Amino acid sequence: MTTLRSTAYPQTSAERDRWIIERRGPREPVETDKPYAFLVEDERFENGEMGGVATIFLTNRECPWRCAMCDLWRNTVTETVPLGAIPAQIMYALDRLPSTRQIKLYNSGSFFDRGAIPREDYGAIASAISTFERVIVECHPSLIGDSYDQFRSLCIPPLEVAMGLETAHPDVLAKLNKRMTLDQYAGAAHRLKSDGVGLRSFVLVQPPFMREEESLEWACTSIDFAFDCSATVVSLLPTRAGNGAVDAFATMGLFAPPHLRVVEAALDYGVALGRGRVFVDLWDIDRVACCRDCRPARLERLRRMNFSQRVLEYAPCETCGGRS
Repeated sequence: MTTLRSTAYPQTSAERDRWIIERRGPREPVETDKPYAFLVEDERFENGEMGGVATIFLTNRECPWRCAMCDLWRNTVTETVPLGAIPAQIMYALDRLPSTRQIKLYNSGSFFDRGAIPREDYGAIASAISTFERVIVECHPSLIGDSYDQFRSLCIPPLEVAMGLETAHPDVLAKLNKRMTLDQYAGAAHRLKSDGVGLRSFVLVQPPFMREEESLEWACTSIDFAFDCSATVVSLLPTRAGNGAVDAFATMGLFAPPHLRVVEAALDYGVALGRGRVFVDLWDIDRVACCRDCRPARLERLRRMNFSQRVLEYAPCETCGGRS
């Protein structure tokens, strides 16, 4: 049995890595010749059209960063996957999915981490996705470098890189153990723009270390920062517990899940800006607190706003007025 160290959150990144790992549960069983999940989701494209996006969750090695809020390590392995495994996973999913116009290759970490996806597989990956209208991958800003350049040179469709901004609050960002500054994020974003590569920014709604009363203001500030970095998409992620570390923060009084009214207000703000598409991630949205009577109508409103990119009226609720 692992013995936990101090419950106090450490000050250095190395100590925080250990603290976060010690509070994890077990990994899920996965196979390196198959993606751990794949699906098709509808999304509003940059030209305003609606279309299907094939999303493949690749099985590979865990990201080298130990971000405090991350739960993606659950579906990873501890070693680099064999050569050919990633292209095989992509083809496995595409053989079982309906035809779509765009594809997301999400891999529980950084696509350009050579320990996760071997460079030798880039050619086969590029060939497998060559007919799509757009390819979206995830990456830590620190890895927008040589591997990124190599894959971009091979990728035929337009490329988009999703990078976790998380928050524009510099102190909270540091405590999340992201090992990234806002200047570094802006620098990586500038390089993407210079290369004609799209940017999708992930923003947390009410991350750990942030007071509830300031969470909406910082969500809106983070949306502004992402668009200032030339993001064409901002994806709002309501912060959730369940990865061990965030549960510990909740016990320590350093985290509370966001209320639905905060998520709604953040989406309303971002969509009203008209600077780019703003989506709210509805995965596990049932964990977000709100009035039980009007929950279905309010969640449907968020789903419709994701598609329409228009601020819609709230459904009336006799219990709470649609605001609790």
